[in-house]
Amino acid sequence: MPKIKLMPNAIFIFIFSLVALLCSFVLYIYWYIEISSGLDDVVLKFDLDPRQVFESQPAVVVVVLSLLAGLIFMGLSMTFIYNLKMQQLYRLQNNFINNFTHELKTPVTSLKLYLETFLKHDLSKEEQKKCVNFMLQDVHRLSDNISNILDLGRIESRHFQGEFVKHELGSFVADFYDKNAYLFQDASIRVEVPEGDKFYVSINESLFEMLLINLASNAIKYNESDRPELVVMFDKNIKSINMQFSDNGVGIERGQAKKIFKKFYQTARSNIKSTQGSGIGLYLVQNIVLAHKGKIKVKSSGVGRGATFTVSLPVANLPGENS
Repeated sequence: MPKIKLMPNAIFIFIFSLVALLCSFVLYIYWYIEISSGLDDVVLKFDLDPRQVFESQPAVVVVVLSLLAGLIFMGLSMTFIYNLKMQQLYRLQNNFINNFTHELKTPVTSLKLYLETFLKHDLSKEEQKKCVNFMLQDVHRLSDNISNILDLGRIESRHFQGEFVKHELGSFVADFYDKNAYLFQDASIRVEVPEGDKFYVSINESLFEMLLINLASNAIKYNESDRPELVVMFDKNIKSINMQFSDNGVGIERGQAKKIFKKFYQTARSNIKSTQGSGIGLYLVQNIVLAHKGKIKVKSSGVGRGATFTVSLPVANLPGENS
């Protein structure tokens, strides 16, 4: 992908242009006053008709000049803002490309090493099983990254037209994490459903499973505990079902609660191993929630104190109930 270089000194160029504009404006006014004064002297000296000398009205000249100056200033401002936004976009894009390339290359390199090990060494069944498990983890990691990219464009427009089916959310989430426990072998995931309560919502199964995977993966990835933990709890009100995903991870710094849902955004957590993700996991989660006409927010007591993601979805009425 060719690199597009933007002007590195955008601020300097903008300030220089602004100063040049103001200087031109001042000089023009000064010149106008000096010329007018000189013409006044000429008119008085030679007893000329002022209407023949001053054909333009000063007020009109000043108004036109002010409009032109305003247009130039507005154009410079828009150019400056656009340039800054483009620089930010390309910086985010480059970070995404670098990090996502790393995310793809790491499992591929790992798979290559394990396959070479199989070819060069006569491994016992126990060692073979251990290597195969590691290879499966790498394959799942690679598959998840590719799926995120492919599915992102599908739902990013917020006009997702997939099929939505009514489900009891508590049992759906519990069954999903139970059936896919192999994806989170080193973590404890507990789903707590209040006894006797039912939480009916309309969901797209494939999209919602992506949401569950990404929130669990996020809780495990950004975690320094010996055993990462994720607790999923439910509550409801008249209009919405609320799911709380609480983890014992590294927490979120102040001011990052909204930023973490931005596309390509990555937090600087240098003490955590393998935290350089693609920067689209939580952005994808947010878009999935929006596709379900819901809301998502996050709270954290600070660094090292875990985080709680709350997903709110509209209640799906049972047959016979009033909408």
